[in-house]
Amino acid sequence: MTTAPERTADLYPTRGTEEVLIDRKDPVVWSAPGTPGPFTDEDLAAFERDGFRAVDELITPDEVRTYHAELERLINDPEMRADERSIVEPRSREIRSIFEVHKISEVFARLAADPRVVGRARQILGSDVYVHQSRINVKPGFGASGFYWHSDFETWHAEDGLPNMRTVSVSIALTRNYDTNGGLMIMPGSHRTFLGCAGATPKDNYKKSLQMQDAGTPSDEALTKLASEYGIRLFTGEAGSATWFDCNAMHGSGDNITPYPRSNVFIVFNSVENTAVEPFAAPVRRPEFIGARDFTPIG
Repeated sequence: MTTAPERTADLYPTRGTEEVLIDRKDPVVWSAPGTPGPFTDEDLAAFERDGFRAVDELITPDEVRTYHAELERLINDPEMRADERSIVEPRSREIRSIFEVHKISEVFARLAADPRVVGRARQILGSDVYVHQSRINVKPGFGASGFYWHSDFETWHAEDGLPNMRTVSVSIALTRNYDTNGGLMIMPGSHRTFLGCAGATPKDNYKKSLQMQDAGTPSDEALTKLASEYGIRLFTGEAGSATWFDCNAMHGSGDNITPYPRSNVFIVFNSVENTAVEPFAAPVRRPEFIGARDFTPIG
């Protein structure tokens, strides 16, 4: 366990009186071409260009069954439901997300440390990595709410204190992702522009934002500008497929009003050379189960 250093210079101001658009100041892929790992140089070039890369079969069907069974075990555990790491739907009161699953579950801990997973994170970030956040997201059919458009980095910078854009996420599908059941949408290329949102961060904002985003939400005008420039890509695929995406990619997902559930496991890797400092635009840091302060390398 290491403690957070002092806050560094703020390259990406946000949560001020006005919304701002700032050119990205950090690399997207931090490793040199030819760095060994599961991604090819072509994969990394596509990630650099688009801010994401999809993998059709990251884990096998047998592994999907194992991880999906573990997800079901967790969301049906009464003790887990009462845990502060479980977030419930505002209307149905069903579990929406469970955080820190790589610490709660040995099964998901093995997934986070799997070379097919952590190896790709190291290639993108050019260093050893640790898990900044992990969670399972559950979108049962008939009304599970979506996640509004946002940049993860905007929140992690403002509320967790990550200084630079040296963080990458992977969303691994544990159910089939249709084009109708609330799948992930990303604006390709939007990772090159930082959108600093307007409005101060309330204390303990995370208690509300994990159910419904408010602070750190882009304006309709800014989203229209970005979508007009970059377009929108919707991700579909079989269980076991995965999408890697940059921390600053503008993304979101719609409600799931179909009968078909959509569940995934979501792991965020941060470089050990980009560890969290004090929040850049929040009165207090978020709890460690949302933004880790244990910077021990994984894998």
